[in-house]
Amino acid sequence: MEGSEIMKKQSAGILLYRMMNKKLEVFLVHPGGPFWKNKDVGAWTIPKGEFDGNETALDAAVREFREETGHVLAGSFHALAPIRQKGGKQVFAWAVAGDLDPATIVSNTFEMEWPPRSGRKQTFPEVSKGAWFDLETAAQIINPAQTALLEELNNSITFPDGK
Repeated sequence: MEGSEIMKKQSAGILLYRMMNKKLEVFLVHPGGPFWKNKDVGAWTIPKGEFDGNETALDAAVREFREETGHVLAGSFHALAPIRQKGGKQVFAWAVAGDLDPATIVSNTFEMEWPPRSGRKQTFPEVSKGAWFDLETAAQIINPAQTALLEELNNSITFPDGK
């Protein structure tokens, strides 16, 4: 069993946040492709993706954010405690303050056989859409394992007005 634990995949991502009308909001994305098309609750996620030893987790998180949204981030990145998702994947995440218009996101794509066993390849966006959510709403729709990231953000970020 230990050997299989070592082989588990790892991802890195960014939890973008902002204050809007004196309320903390986070930016989440919805996966693209046919599997996720009609799923909402539990499907939203921070922009993230897998990485290996060829880059640091933070570099991978910034790269994945750019690939999934088309936006390049800068700022003060605050490391959050890693989480482990249901399938065993460990996710390293950073919070950073920022803003973007969800209507402007442009995602990279992936190709897969669809419909299954049809022999036809189709291309889908990795992210179908992005949106800003208050923490209560985000906690209801995010991948359940990622709620810990929202809680840590809420408990660790201090805003100029003292929150």
